[in-house]
Amino acid sequence: MVRMSAEERRESVIRAAIAEFAQRGYFGTSTEAIARRVGVSQPYLFRLFPGKKAIFVAASSRCLEQTRLALEEAAEGLDGEAALLAMAQAYTRLITEHPERLRMQLQTYLSVAAAEAEDDHEFGEVVRAGWMRLRETVHLPLGAAEKETTAFLAHGLLINTLTAMGFPPGHRVWERTCPSARLPDRLE
Repeated sequence: MVRMSAEERRESVIRAAIAEFAQRGYFGTSTEAIARRVGVSQPYLFRLFPGKKAIFVAASSRCLEQTRLALEEAAEGLDGEAALLAMAQAYTRLITEHPERLRMQLQTYLSVAAAEAEDDHEFGEVVRAGWMRLRETVHLPLGAAEKETTAFLAHGLLINTLTAMGFPPGHRVWERTCPSARLPDRLE
């Protein structure tokens, strides 16, 4: 049996947390479920992270960063319309090949709203900073044009909503919404 380092175990916890939080949200997910998925005890989990909120922040931040990196990689060496199309296709692939990331994004936004309503701004600050990094990643290849950046991000949120509602790839809403996105045969 190969022993994992604390950093490797931490990575396992973040992956497990994304899967668990994506399914049940912050309030519906227990740290026990995350620990069980990773194969560690709850006390060990709390040696890696100070609490459930820290685990959720790490999972949310990872999800945003993975999205940012996918868009950055897709747009590398491109600009304007070519960058826009490459990033749109990369994002569509990301959320269809890893549906838990889309669900985690949605859970993140809901959890920020709930925390802000309770005057807890710490989590929102972390998520907003990650989102701004993602925004800048999109903004530069689109020629640093506000209108195009806003339209791209708004379109992404529409894709999130339609996907979360379960519209199948052949549905007419996709042709009207994302004619160039080239959706895969199946959304999970």
